Amino acid sequence: MTSGSNLTVEQAVLVLAERQPLLRARDLVGQSLPTVALTRLVAAGKLERVARGVYSLPGRALSEHRSLAEVALRVPRGVVCLLSALRVHGIGTQAPFEVWVAIPRHSPTPRLDQPSLHVVRMSGPALTEGIEPVVIDGVKVPVFNAAKTVADCFKYRNKIGLDVALEALRDGWSKRKLSMDAVWHYATVDRVANVMRPYLESVTA
Repeated sequence: MTSGSNLTVEQAVLVLAERQPLLRARDLVGQSLPTVALTRLVAAGKLERVARGVYSLPGRALSEHRSLAEVALRVPRGVVCLLSALRVHGIGTQAPFEVWVAIPRHSPTPRLDQPSLHVVRMSGPALTEGIEPVVIDGVKVPVFNAAKTVADCFKYRNKIGLDVALEALRDGWSKRKLSMDAVWHYATVDRVANVMRPYLESVTA
């Protein structure tokens, strides 16, 4: 391959990186571009490796939720949940340093060097209902919606604390990010309806 064709390939990769803030080797394959161009561009300082197998333009301003996009690329069956989902929805005061992600019960634990993960295992409707993808840095990230997240907080109150679950319910309700019908539905899905009933009644009283 001549240097001219190399330049053309690398320019094409950089154009792709402009369109997709987080770039993977498979994105190049989909465009019939050689993945070795990524290595050359990193060596030249024109791309940076932001996580294993994930690249971006150097110094690019990315979303505060970029770590969630990285996890979505590398844990394809995962769903952002609990404290990380609360953060996405702007509910409560939690600022987790880990990405909380739900995966199928019998899936192997993802091994990522970064970002740090807090894995929660779910199954059936608890894993498949209430997912609303959010686009973060060009990546479609599966995230549980606000009502499902609040119900999950009560289901996993022993992990995150009942105080966090109560704050999520009250703040989500006061900010009108929840409907009681939706919360009740997901409380039923999560089998915590009896646990949540008195709290729901107190919030709506």
